[in-house]
Amino acid sequence: MENIVIEAVKRDVIGKKVKALRRQGKLPAIVYGHQFDPLPILLDYRQASRALAGVSSSQLIELNVEGQKIPVLVRERQHHPISGNMLHIDFYAVSMTEALRAFVPIELEGEAPAVKDFGGVVVSGLEEIEVECLPKDLPEKITVDLTKLEKIGDGVYVKDLVLPSGVEVLTDGDEMIVLITAPEGEEVEAEEGEGFEPEVIEKGKKEEEDF
Repeated sequence: MENIVIEAVKRDVIGKKVKALRRQGKLPAIVYGHQFDPLPILLDYRQASRALAGVSSSQLIELNVEGQKIPVLVRERQHHPISGNMLHIDFYAVSMTEALRAFVPIELEGEAPAVKDFGGVVVSGLEEIEVECLPKDLPEKITVDLTKLEKIGDGVYVKDLVLPSGVEVLTDGDEMIVLITAPEGEEVEAEEGEGFEPEVIEKGKKEEEDF
């Protein structure tokens, strides 16, 4: 696992005044968490955007705030609706000795023989599952191997996942992740995953929402 460290400084400017900071190439953010007082911080936009590219909500990173090292998860990223530039980031501070709950993304890998041999259709369900574990055991992602789906009707459900030791799955085991259906069959809707919204344990302050 790549060790990602992002430099930051404490921030006194809040509210609409942060617009001026953005024009200077800075990115406002906030750190909050269990038994952690909300801490407004400032990042270098270029360094932060490069470091966070491809980082999932379950990937542990480290903030270095003026010498104070804080292990965090990315909880929320706000983007400009037109330019797509990041406007603000919420970081969730974690204790390395306390279990936490997080949503881990699911990544499908490979080609199902049922698709190649029988013209099956891959129907996706959940895109992430909720787990509980110590931060050091938190997976960045969960890979599902499609090459094991050999015939129509084969599928993978949450209960089929094999996770690292120390990781407890909180999502219902009967929830569908992927299913192979017949091409002539009736369209299958992944009801288990439909409308699924990640839970945000806590929300940071929204004083920087203005563009």
